[in-house]
Amino acid sequence: MRADARRNHERLLTEARSAFAEHGTDASLEDVARRAGVGIGTLYRHFPNRDALLSAVFEEAAGDLLARSRELLRSPEPCAALVTWLREMVTHAGEYRGLARSLMSVSDDDTSALARCSGPIRQAGGALLSRAQEAGTVRPDVAVTDLLQLTHAIALAAEQTPDDPDLADRLLHLTLRGLKAP
Repeated sequence: MRADARRNHERLLTEARSAFAEHGTDASLEDVARRAGVGIGTLYRHFPNRDALLSAVFEEAAGDLLARSRELLRSPEPCAALVTWLREMVTHAGEYRGLARSLMSVSDDDTSALARCSGPIRQAGGALLSRAQEAGTVRPDVAVTDLLQLTHAIALAAEQTPDDPDLADRLLHLTLRGLKAP
């Protein structure tokens, strides 16, 4: 990438993070381009659609979640490791208004640009889940895709109820009760 294109790319990402934090993931892409000092065509050359921009913005957070899952795989308590990671997933999905909804919509769509983040997240969560299932602490019929949909739904519910800061934790606690092996 040429130096000017790289600068435009970085400015677009910086302004997208700011716009998403301020207005949610439905923020105007025209506004993102304007704030970055480029035209909308430049934004679309770098990011052909909203999902591609979201993926680029959230790649760093996804990388953090992947690194955390690798750490947690070494935990002596597989179920506690899975629970910790799921809590972090809820926090991540609730980082920007609208992110949980976007993540839910691509959970089974490998063609979306967001799949670049969601595919590795599914694998990481699957490894933690398998370990907890092998330890006999999580039901064998639980799938990682179900857990990810539940974490996104919890984050979405918390987003819709900002006056109840404990809602996400209560919903996650209820979900975890249903995961326990009999």
